[in-house]
Amino acid sequence: MKKKVLVMVAAMMAAVSSAKAQLFEFTYDAGFEAVSSYIWRGMYNGGLSFQPDLEIGFNALNEGIQFRFGTWATVGASDWKFRFGQPTYMDPDGNEINPNTRFMPEIDVFGNLILFGAKIGFTHYYYFGGTPYFSGLEESNGSQTEIQVGYNFNHFFGHHAGAYFNWYSVIAGSDAVYNDLGEARRAWSSYLEVGYDYVFEDAGVTLGGVVGMSPWESPLYGNSKFAVVNVSLKLNKEWEFDKVTLDLFGQATVNPDGINRNNVFVNTAGDEKLYVQRLNGTIGLGVWF
Repeated sequence: MKKKVLVMVAAMMAAVSSAKAQLFEFTYDAGFEAVSSYIWRGMYNGGLSFQPDLEIGFNALNEGIQFRFGTWATVGASDWKFRFGQPTYMDPDGNEINPNTRFMPEIDVFGNLILFGAKIGFTHYYYFGGTPYFSGLEESNGSQTEIQVGYNFNHFFGHHAGAYFNWYSVIAGSDAVYNDLGEARRAWSSYLEVGYDYVFEDAGVTLGGVVGMSPWESPLYGNSKFAVVNVSLKLNKEWEFDKVTLDLFGQATVNPDGINRNNVFVNTAGDEKLYVQRLNGTIGLGVWF
């Protein structure tokens, strides 16, 4: 009788242990991308860049519930052509700066929770090397904190395709607009993104399209009212090996609102080019472990 009880207890413990293993799974992603241009939401943020990424988290209930926390960084020049010479300017410490070759490190910290396709999260963007200034709201180097909500419909389409939307809003940091009296208020700069990805499984190729909109006046996106600020297409090819995945991609973007307001091409480089060029593209290679 004692043997039977011990066997039953052992079986129950094994079942509980197995259930825990199935319900909770630790996961991580680590790797980097090298890109010819740093493009963010249709805007040119810099030239040739190296961008490492590290994420940790867990999956639960067959990935219906997921949590991720991680950090992403980019290090690159403000223009990939590395032009030297004029224009230059003096920073507050008396150092001569050439914006055509200035390096612009950035590090982001983020976390998100996914509940059966619904997603909530945050990202803090920190910019190194930025000159502190009064943003109209606070002393800032341009850094910002953003929250996100979204939904991915891929379980309706199957694993080969998926539509999604995301809403992002800045809640802290540099994000001020001014009234006619010169008084600052927070803009709550926001970005609504609607996208669709189609996976050609046999070829290991993904084709994705995105339309991004800024719903109201925003200093971040440069619009004074509702505007479509990003239309992009991305083609991605993956090769999976034993412990490494290689990812080759190309992306083309256009800012329709920017084209309405400015020249399509900007005959300048460095800081003067940042956020201004309206037709953008990049190619990149990712390595993931």
